[in-house]
Amino acid sequence: MIVLNSVKLALDTYIPDDNDTVWAWSEGIDYFFNVFFLLEAVLKALASGFILDRNAYLRDNWNVMDFFIVVASMLDMSLRGVKLDFIRILRLLRTLRPLRFISHNVSMKIVVTALLESFGAIFNVVIVLVIIWLMFAILAV
Repeated sequence: MIVLNSVKLALDTYIPDDNDTVWAWSEGIDYFFNVFFLLEAVLKALASGFILDRNAYLRDNWNVMDFFIVVASMLDMSLRGVKLDFIRILRLLRTLRPLRFISHNVSMKIVVTALLESFGAIFNVVIVLVIIWLMFAILAV
């Protein structure tokens, strides 16, 4: 379902603005995916508890990301007719839906976790490189 949703989001880019019937179909498909992912989140929360249990749904960081994406999608769906800049940000958050694939794939979860944990070390290397670059810039003048 996540792959189909990603394909649908990619195809939304190529729909002409004047084609109302295709946009209506696209919104219908979007409603289906929103309800499906909401149902998945509710069933996971009912099966494992929401917050208070030891293995609760919101105790796992990946599930927190899933829940945030689902809530943002539901807010976007319910406020579709409103023309505010804040709502545009919610529509942009729909692009985070493919990240839900990471929480269902253990090997991808390991790779992304390792990448996120390495940001601190990468930042330290960048600081050293900037200092060296600054020294050469000062000496070259």
